[in-house]
Amino acid sequence: MARKAWHSLPEYEAFRALMETGTTTAAAARLGLSQSAISRSIAHLEGRQGSTLFERNGGRLRPTDEAMRLNRRLDPLFEALNRIDGPSEPFKETLRLIAPPSYAHRYLVSLIASFLQANPAFYVSLEVAPADDVIRGVLEDNFDLGMTGVELSRAGVRLDIFRRSPAVCAMPKGHPLSERQSVGLLDLDGQRLITLSHRHARRGQMDRILLEAGSQPLLVAEVATSFAAADLAREGLGLAVVNPFPVAIYETGGLEFRRFESPISYRTYFVQAEHRPLPRIARAFMRHARLFTPADGFST
Repeated sequence: MARKAWHSLPEYEAFRALMETGTTTAAAARLGLSQSAISRSIAHLEGRQGSTLFERNGGRLRPTDEAMRLNRRLDPLFEALNRIDGPSEPFKETLRLIAPPSYAHRYLVSLIASFLQANPAFYVSLEVAPADDVIRGVLEDNFDLGMTGVELSRAGVRLDIFRRSPAVCAMPKGHPLSERQSVGLLDLDGQRLITLSHRHARRGQMDRILLEAGSQPLLVAEVATSFAAADLAREGLGLAVVNPFPVAIYETGGLEFRRFESPISYRTYFVQAEHRPLPRIARAFMRHARLFTPADGFST
């Protein structure tokens, strides 16, 4: 037994033409068919739909509410046909990139711009997300490449070291501690301090080593990113211990950095899948990052 055809493109085309022109004469002319062919298609479509689609009104056919609803449902179909029949778009190789805000909002945005200017045939999709989502996104093949500063070891992903950085103390220009070559834990005793929020592993490490050293700074604010901490320090709110990469790259005045003598150090990683080949565009982006990342005076 032959399978019943529930959808007929010629009927939908006749319906669409009639919706847009208002008469069978104009619809037939648009499609290069006879008026009777248009009428038959509409009659068959009404039979399958089980409803009246057009009512006569002074020589014109007025669409019913059912016709209006069907026309809206057909929009995706005709949009897809237009894309198929229209001029083909040139293929652009796409890099799916994911990173936390501290890397994404200034550093990666700038790097992506120079990368695409040098490679106009490429395309980049950037997602900004917490570090946990970076690892998960690459592991689940939602992204080709990630960047993170958190050592989250997970089976199936590989962390490739991109930068190593010591901790630095950010302070407004002219702060008394700016006269020193470096700042230690005891130098923070009694100082106003801006910290990262507790969801960051570095916050727990910072609290622990301050306690062990007997240093008691005055905590005045906690923030989600190192850029926010540095910006508040620039405003004179207090000191901030941060990863200089990539914060120090974008410092244009009003802020000074001194090496922070402590066990705290940072690593920045490229995140990639362990068992999937790295796409050519991802390799090209990593190479671009290594060649064109500006020096910040601290990171290597």
